[in-house]
This record gives sequence, structure tokens and C-alpha cells, in this order.
Amino acid sequence: MPSFAVERTLGRLARWLRIMGFDAVCESDATRPEYPGGKDEGRVRLTRIVTVAGQGADGPRLLIRSDHLPEQLREVVQALHIDLSDVRLFSRCLKCNRPIAAIDKGQVRSRVPDYVWENQDQFSQCPKCRQIYWPGTHAARSLNFIKQVFGDQQSPRFE
Repeated sequence: MPSFAVERTLGRLARWLRIMGFDAVCESDATRPEYPGGKDEGRVRLTRIVTVAGQGADGPRLLIRSDHLPEQLREVVQALHIDLSDVRLFSRCLKCNRPIAAIDKGQVRSRVPDYVWENQDQFSQCPKCRQIYWPGTHAARSLNFIKQVFGDQQSPRFE
């Protein structure tokens, strides 16, 4: 599975890579010295800067040409030969990029809205920032969007 270092100007792309289950460090989430930019981590650097694209001393760099999110995702998917079977929907924290883990419903009672607690049975939590996640109406919309990016491949797995 590829991992990514994503420049600040591609923040929405980084978020969608996380939704799809990919490790995507975003420049806007870290202070400049902390942003790896692909160095020493085997990350593919996603950039909008033409002079930065290509193979650098610090690893592969992929120039993202499109201004539109669906096309940006297609560029990444096609360039890296990512298959829909590689997608692990909602398996990473959207805020801090860590893998999330299932948590017992009883442990989130006071941390989610009452309606959500009463109507959902599955919850996950980020071990770092403690953000709580549950499958809501956004899951179906996200799945449809990702299907458009990949075309007629099989459906991705929910984690």
C-alpha cells in the first residue's frame, strides 16, 4: 500500500486518501520541520509544482495536474496502479491520519449525540486524538464518490 506526503495545496486530496484508508501526511497538518515531504519514509510526494515532480533524491514525486478532486484521485490511482481492492474505507483518522480501532458502544455514550448513540451500534476511535467515528449517511455518499473514481471495479471494503 502506498503512503503519501501531500502538499498544503492538495489538502482535500489528502483527506480523501485518508477516507480511502491510505496513510497521507498533509503539509498543512504539521509544522514545516515535521513535514516529511517524502524523505526517509518511502512516501510518494504529491505536488502541484512542476519543477518538484519526478524522481527526486528523497523518493518518487507525482505531479497532480487537475484542479478537481475526482480527477486528482484518478491521477493518483492510475499513476500508482491502485486497485479498488486496496481501498479500506474509513480505517484512518481524518484529523491525524492514524489507523482507527473499534470501540465498545458503551464507552462512547457521553461522547456522541444521543440520536447517534441510539441508532448506531458500531463505533471506532483514533488512539491519538480520540476522535470517535461511526457509519453515518456520509458512508454511502463517500462510497458512491469513490466508485465514480474507480469506474466499474468491485466495491471497496469497509474496515
